[in-house]
Amino acid sequence: MLNTFDFRVFKCRECVHGSQSLYDLQWLPCPFVDENVHKNDEGHTETKYITREAVLQFGIVGDKALHPTITFLVTASKVDMRRYLEGTEDKLQCEIRRYSTGGIVMRWPTAGEQDHDVWFTCTLRHSEGLFVVTTFLRHTTAAPAEGQVDFLQWITVNDRDLLTTSAAMVVLTRTPAVEVGFLKEPNLHCQFAVDHKLPNATVEWRLQKHGERSKLFSYSSRTGKAEGSGVAVKAIAAGNASFKLPPTRKHSEGTYICSVMVPPLFGSHDIPLTLSEQPRVSINVGSTLSMILGKDQKLICDAEGYYPLDVNIEWYREAAGGSPTPLFLKNVLYSSHRLHQDGTYSLSAFFYLQPSLEDSGYKYTCRVSHKSLLTPIRKSFSLIVTEPDSTLWYITAIGFIIAMLVVLCYVLPQYLAGRKAAKKVRMKVGIEE
Repeated sequence: MLNTFDFRVFKCRECVHGSQSLYDLQWLPCPFVDENVHKNDEGHTETKYITREAVLQFGIVGDKALHPTITFLVTASKVDMRRYLEGTEDKLQCEIRRYSTGGIVMRWPTAGEQDHDVWFTCTLRHSEGLFVVTTFLRHTTAAPAEGQVDFLQWITVNDRDLLTTSAAMVVLTRTPAVEVGFLKEPNLHCQFAVDHKLPNATVEWRLQKHGERSKLFSYSSRTGKAEGSGVAVKAIAAGNASFKLPPTRKHSEGTYICSVMVPPLFGSHDIPLTLSEQPRVSINVGSTLSMILGKDQKLICDAEGYYPLDVNIEWYREAAGGSPTPLFLKNVLYSSHRLHQDGTYSLSAFFYLQPSLEDSGYKYTCRVSHKSLLTPIRKSFSLIVTEPDSTLWYITAIGFIIAMLVVLCYVLPQYLAGRKAAKKVRMKVGIEE
């Protein structure tokens, strides 16, 4: 049974891979998405979101704001969001929002906490999808607000206010979106850290698809019990809640949700997983096709084993050496999509070619486009058209004449002999009469 947590700081990957370290980052532009929440005349709650200029500044208590704008000063704690950043500063996207504890009123178990603490979330994401980091910032006001501090009674934040905060919890993923092929076993990354020992933490993984959520895994540090599979329970003590999927199939697609709850905080990340398989493309002729004038040929282009369903197959022709304006063929027919047992699809596109001599030398290409491909796949052949062989024609004609002469030499004597015999019979009959 696991009931103790040792939240070690994970080594940042930029240190391993040689990327620029952001651990010494001093400040960062970070818009504050404020909320104006009120009840309308009909008693319904309405929210208006207002994006305000703000910066995220790292320092110690008592530091002055570096910029004449709303400043969220993040002071030192056992949790530092900068440890989890990678890449370069220009790739960072930052956003700060208010956070409601949903009516849960409890004192955060660290020094200096108050019942009237106010919470914010800071989300940092990499513009190229390397990670998403959400940090819960605790701000202690000078005096408690009147009544319960919640979304209808947010504290006022003025344009040049400096709010001193402390990072209390971090939840991050280095797999914000995953695209894999069939029968893979991807690891969905989910990591968290808090600023104190022995937190009452609950970790869950759920799968959302078709509007429904199903629980895949859950673990509570209070009870030490785990349900489901996919997460190494022993690793949770170090803040690693990553989920390993079984071999992926069509039903594996969906949005996987990693959530970590340390009351009164609840952090989660949605990780959409999609499947993708590249088509295998082939045509039913070699690189060169020789045809005799007057003959026809069925040309087939097969795209096999692709996923998802949408695929585009086109036939076009162009002059040898390439053409700035290839001619796309209009007489192309398509089979229906064929579904295979593994969940992938196949499709064929074909046409009948009865070329003229002018078509000789052209290159015919099948082009297949699919979302799994960065560039379309092309398969081509060059066409050579020839007239029927005249020598063969002469040989055929002479053979025909010889055959006719043979027939005449055999049939004509018999025919003449038959007529002669018939004449004798008629003469004999005439004498007897």
